[in-house]
Amino acid sequence: MNIKITGTGSYIPSQVTANSSFSKHEFLNADGSPFKHANEVIIQKFKAITGIEQRRYVNDQYTTSDIAFFAAEKAIEDAKIDKETIDYIIVAHNFGDIKKGTIQSDMVPSIASRVKHSLKIKNPRCVGYDVLFGCPGWIEGVVQAHAFIKAGIAKRCLVIGAETLSRVVDDHDRDSMIYSDGAGATIIEATEEEGGIKSHLSATHAHDEAYYLFNGCSYNKDADQDTKYIKMYGRKIYEFAVTHVPKAMKECLDKSGYGIDDVKKVFIHQANEKMDEAILQRFYKLYDKTIPEGIMPMTIQELGNSSVATIPTLFDSVKKGMVKNQEVHKGDVVIFASVGAGMNINALVYKI
Repeated sequence: MNIKITGTGSYIPSQVTANSSFSKHEFLNADGSPFKHANEVIIQKFKAITGIEQRRYVNDQYTTSDIAFFAAEKAIEDAKIDKETIDYIIVAHNFGDIKKGTIQSDMVPSIASRVKHSLKIKNPRCVGYDVLFGCPGWIEGVVQAHAFIKAGIAKRCLVIGAETLSRVVDDHDRDSMIYSDGAGATIIEATEEEGGIKSHLSATHAHDEAYYLFNGCSYNKDADQDTKYIKMYGRKIYEFAVTHVPKAMKECLDKSGYGIDDVKKVFIHQANEKMDEAILQRFYKLYDKTIPEGIMPMTIQELGNSSVATIPTLFDSVKKGMVKNQEVHKGDVVIFASVGAGMNINALVYKI
């Protein structure tokens, strides 16, 4: 028995917000003081570092559970399965449902229960629960689905990563330009087909690193200080990621029994183009190798950072031929890797 991804689906919001949309924002420092540079300069530097040119935001009427449902429908259709045979619905997110114009997160019932309701699944043995694991949440959900199936507890799981970060950004924080919305879903199941999940690794660094990503007040001191927004220490996250993620990827690959030359694609959480390039460079350096051309697909330029949704939407897009000059084939060995709030890290080696 092997455990494989048999179906994928994604929801990419239709609302495109280009960098130029931020030209009239009032960006402030953490102490509330204005930036010395003009917005045009701030935006140019932002693009040079992150690679982001535009991002996607959901329409006003949608929430995280809505777009998770949209992606789930597509994955179920792609896998050609009966939805009533799903044993677990595992949804990775970080902020729950936040309706446009509100400041409170709604997480009861769980996003997974809402998705099950929207899918109209009647089977009570289909269990839904949420995973809060920062940006690596979707990979962690796949790891848990793998464990359930391997243990004989389940045969088929629906794992979703969905987020609407546009609802939790501080317009006065230049880091708000990084974040976007999206959802990706996968069916994970036992199969007699060759391939599947070969190894995985997860870790939480929370001694000094727990609050590198956190909820904080607006940088506008005249704003309501009881309203919280996603905040981060970007430099610390960058240094943490480029130090720890390559080592985790190597340990995971070495555990799989495959070598570095077997790897055809590396799907890294789309957080920051320069950071991802540095991670990949250090990963290959651990094997005294140079990076093969085209091995790391990227969609951050057009889609921004949608947290838990970046990897499943990227994989779905590449699998279905929607990313220019990128494709995967049956038998290819690929690596998934992510880093995010916690600080959490994980990696997974998978044979298509």
